[in-house]
Amino acid sequence: MTRLGLYSEDRTLQPLLSSALGKDFEVLLESDAEGVEALIATEGCDALILDLYSHEDSLQTRIDCARRLIALNVPAILMADDSLRSTAFELVRCGAFGYTRRPPSIRDLKTMLSRACETSALKQQLYSAQKRAEEPGRCDRIIGSSPAMQGVYQLVRSVTNLNAAVLVTGESGTGKELIARAIHNLGSRANKPFVAVSCGAIPETLIEAELFGHEKGAFTGTVGAREGYFEQAQDGTLFLDEIGDLSLFTQVKLLRVLQQMEFSRLGSSKLVPLRARLIFATHQDLAKLVAEGKFRQDLYYRINVMQIESPQLESRPEDIPLIAQHFLRHYSNVFQKPMDAIEPDAIEMLQSYGWPGNVRELENVMQRAIILAPGRSVRTQDLNLIVHENDEEASAFDEVVDIADYQPTGSFERQLRDYKIKLAVNAVREANGNKTLAARSLSISRAYLHRLLRLADADSASLYGDHPLRQTASA
Repeated sequence: MTRLGLYSEDRTLQPLLSSALGKDFEVLLESDAEGVEALIATEGCDALILDLYSHEDSLQTRIDCARRLIALNVPAILMADDSLRSTAFELVRCGAFGYTRRPPSIRDLKTMLSRACETSALKQQLYSAQKRAEEPGRCDRIIGSSPAMQGVYQLVRSVTNLNAAVLVTGESGTGKELIARAIHNLGSRANKPFVAVSCGAIPETLIEAELFGHEKGAFTGTVGAREGYFEQAQDGTLFLDEIGDLSLFTQVKLLRVLQQMEFSRLGSSKLVPLRARLIFATHQDLAKLVAEGKFRQDLYYRINVMQIESPQLESRPEDIPLIAQHFLRHYSNVFQKPMDAIEPDAIEMLQSYGWPGNVRELENVMQRAIILAPGRSVRTQDLNLIVHENDEEASAFDEVVDIADYQPTGSFERQLRDYKIKLAVNAVREANGNKTLAARSLSISRAYLHRLLRLADADSASLYGDHPLRQTASA
């Protein structure tokens, strides 16, 4: 229901407008400016109707009150008879949304109110988006306040309004498309289309037709002409994900489009200008693919004008609570299951995990935890996480140093195990107990550091006695 604030001395106007506008509108009457301001502060109004007619106040007093209400950033529609038309137009120039005669045409008034509310909603969305972009822990829909993400935000903001190619790199699940959307949403093309294409999901036989479009009869099976993704993006942004999966043949076609800034549909010789801004992404090492002859060097240089790397979730554990809380709020609404919080032990478990699937895996874990949680908070037992190592060196080491298999022989494996544990404990001590900093100083994951500390803590007193190593690890 649309809530309207009516500023008028005529108390018969409220029931008349309420009846004429119908059940979709609620009309709240106030006869002075202070009352309207209080109404906006307490009840909230989608729009104002300001009646300039008065038999008590002078015209100048009425105009001053109208100016005061127009400045409240709520769309205001003026109502005045023909003798005050010029005054109403002057107030419109001062910020009022529109003007209607008194008495108004209900059809015209409804149309004006709908447009005023739509405009107000769009302004509010724009304001909210700008505020989110300015928050230190956010950039559009990207979440994170770590130094790594602050660097990403700085690069995103530096390229938003530049018509230069951007290459977003990073592992799968790190949010490369979110970075591309942030570049689009924060720039001058925000109200234009954003077209996302996964190059690896399109068969090689169809990729050219999908990208550039085709005319009727261009190849067997075509029913009619079709716009490709380049045309669908218009003056907006075309996001080509997994660019490293393109064949060399398609790479040649794409390179020519980037060089000439124009293309043609299959089956047509008519050239179509390229108007969209292009953003590319890949989880592969394109420089390595170039060295192997699987990716064209000239295309690599063409698309890699500005590179933004999306960091792994494991490298920014301080962002995990923020992201997890975001998913908690979002999916508790989606699943219609109210959730209040994530317990501290669960937060610590999330930060200790290695996250091979990055943010996408965290999202999946939080969805499952919300479904499984019996109460209104997520517990450690709801997370169902299995801590494991991703790097080959750690996995190979775990095979020979498991505490159950340990034999006190002073072998090379035992010495290597003890040395790694000492390194881990010393790093934690030097970082004043901060395990995140300790893991970074050793260039290992936080999960692997926790494993080493657990091994140290699990050693019996018969092996270590009162050795300070055990005491530090236990602490």
